[in-house]
Amino acid sequence: MHIPDGYLSPATCAALYAAAAPFWYVALRRVKRLLHTRLVPQLSVFAAFSFVIMMFNLPLPGGTTGHAVGVGIATIVLGLWGSMLAISVALLIQAILFGDGGVTAFGANAFNMAIVGSLVAYAVYRVVAGRAAVTAPRRVFAAALAGYAAINAAALCAAIEFGIQPMFFHDENGAPLYAPYPLHIAVPAMMIGHLTFAGLAELIVTGGVVAYLQRTDVSLLKLTAPASVRDAVRVGADTVQSGWRATRPLWMGLALLMVLTPLGLLAAGTAWGEWGAEDFADPAAREQIAAASHNQAPPAQPPAGLSRLANLWTAPIPDYAPPFLKSAAFGYIMSAMVGTGIIILVFFLIGWLTRVGHGSERESEGSV
Repeated sequence: MHIPDGYLSPATCAALYAAAAPFWYVALRRVKRLLHTRLVPQLSVFAAFSFVIMMFNLPLPGGTTGHAVGVGIATIVLGLWGSMLAISVALLIQAILFGDGGVTAFGANAFNMAIVGSLVAYAVYRVVAGRAAVTAPRRVFAAALAGYAAINAAALCAAIEFGIQPMFFHDENGAPLYAPYPLHIAVPAMMIGHLTFAGLAELIVTGGVVAYLQRTDVSLLKLTAPASVRDAVRVGADTVQSGWRATRPLWMGLALLMVLTPLGLLAAGTAWGEWGAEDFADPAAREQIAAASHNQAPPAQPPAGLSRLANLWTAPIPDYAPPFLKSAAFGYIMSAMVGTGIIILVFFLIGWLTRVGHGSERESEGSV
């Protein structure tokens, strides 16, 4: 679901950056006042969780691969705006450092997964959970359904973005300049895999983590519960651990996931719509592309716009494979650790800038 550079026209990328920008602005404003509290560790751990869980590739029908996103559980714990911020940071680091998703397409990927995914997860969870107690089994079901709906809504957005490219962006001969397959191929090709395996993975992850938190730290589930439900959960301020101590069990679970990330290398194939420009000239790759695209052969040559933009950015650690390591499995683990470390630094920096800005505002008010 990570759209690479070259699959969307510059106009499409610009439009989706513009669509995402207001949500990023509001998310920063809404989260700003909480960044100096225990929300910083929570933002860090769930952004890192999303980053790591997306490294677990799953085999999908047609010989492609997919993955869970973690947007469902991020929305339930962090709230709508916190989830948008956390998932966006994870996607940005994937694009810049590992080449997973394009730099020009970052706005599109964030719009699909971080913004649309969070909006859908939040709406479904609140509607289905209703006023059930935070510890009620109904909330596990609501969470699972929210995760499933969110990842499929994100996949549908990506499919539409792929599918409209040949319609609007082609040369004088009608040859597509960017993503080559129209809507009637792109939508089913994307959705079949996400409605089944990838969607079920997101369902299990979201429902499973909520069930775990119900037994271990129910306070993490209060943010997206109605006020009456939040008030019914008696968690005194003196009994709630703050800061990094509160998220220690989550970090331990994340560390285990990092060790297991090489399992994501077992799934053969490439995610639909993420083929490199060189794959269009490779006979074996062309067969795989056609098989995953309702047996419609790709263009004989890579689309001109795709070829032009595909190498716009060269990631330092492409494909989560540090060039100085011979072991792919160890390189995958190291990439997970590096990505997680950078996510923590990013949120430390955001929190520090917020505190500095808040302190400056208070000094200005005091001097008036």
